[in-house]
Amino acid sequence: MRKRRLLTISHSYVVSLNRRLATEFVRAGAERWEVTALAPHHFHGELRSIALETSAEESRLLRAVPAYFTSRPHLFLYGPSLVAALREGWDCVHMWEEPYVAAGAQIAAAMPRQTPLVFATYQNIRKRYPPPFAQLERFVVRRASAWIAGAQTVASALGNSPGYRSRPFSTIPLGVDTARFRVDASMRAEALSRLGWSDRGPPVVGYLGRLVPEKGVLLLMSTLDATQTAWRALVVGGGPLDAVVRSWAARHGDRVRLVPAVRHDEVPLYLNAMDVLTAPSQTSVRWREQLGRMIIEAFACGVAVIGSDSGEVPFTIGDAGVVVGEQDHQAWVESLGSLLEDATLRSTLGAAGRARAIEEFDWRIVGAKTFDFVARAASRDLETAAK
Repeated sequence: MRKRRLLTISHSYVVSLNRRLATEFVRAGAERWEVTALAPHHFHGELRSIALETSAEESRLLRAVPAYFTSRPHLFLYGPSLVAALREGWDCVHMWEEPYVAAGAQIAAAMPRQTPLVFATYQNIRKRYPPPFAQLERFVVRRASAWIAGAQTVASALGNSPGYRSRPFSTIPLGVDTARFRVDASMRAEALSRLGWSDRGPPVVGYLGRLVPEKGVLLLMSTLDATQTAWRALVVGGGPLDAVVRSWAARHGDRVRLVPAVRHDEVPLYLNAMDVLTAPSQTSVRWREQLGRMIIEAFACGVAVIGSDSGEVPFTIGDAGVVVGEQDHQAWVESLGSLLEDATLRSTLGAAGRARAIEEFDWRIVGAKTFDFVARAASRDLETAAK
């Protein structure tokens, strides 16, 4: 019997760790499906330029195509070879691109009409996009057979919206590789050595992500300034607030370390150096936290997590960490202080987070759920697809 053919497309696949989704598709559909992952040769990420990360064992899975204008995420396009690839007789196309971006519309337009399309989205605020993005979104949604909401707040924001509500969807989060992201004493020792710190010092409070106001780095700095308990701070990331953070760090001398953008495969190393990860995200008119990938990665590394109540953060943390009002500065000071003072509490939360990562966010679970939904769409078994 002929195997069915699934094409999964994403600019995120330029990073090898993100292709765990595609490899889980291969695992889930091994007996019945042939899976191909399409990725750009090169992509300009938020913090650095990324060349396609490849490995020999993926030679049958991965196909690379050119991509253009990648420094502009809303406007980037795949090269002409995408069109040829889309017309190779796929039984379903899975698109890990937002429906309102040019690349998403390009994929939808180039596909044969009879081929089912499933896209994933992480919009958790219903926005009115300016032309042409509103038109692109409507076109992709009309073309799609089904869609995946990347978080509970995404499902709430879009589930009853025109176009979206008439198509089956499933709420499935991003995943984490719990084998690579793990509790590892040797990684902690290496990271602390790189940072010039001893393991005998005060607890390390960590921040991982873009240095922008909406990610709450200003709240973190003011919280640490007001915290009486001894601490060290590790900030991993870069962005528009880089100079502000560097000025703040200089005032604290040896207590603070700044690490600019790192490769994704180095993130577990620095997470293991942290005793507490902070996710102090701040909601704005145009943005609220969509998942907090750093939260599930910290969970997998057994790091205690404290986060704000912005967007998806409370749903991601669940009962495995501490959630604080995003505007409640005093509560942040008190809650972080309690974590710094209580090693047992940090250990308890770290274990709970690790368990949550394995049970809820491991790529094997996320990949299997996603594949099952996509396979249902390919079979046009849409009415029975669980939401």
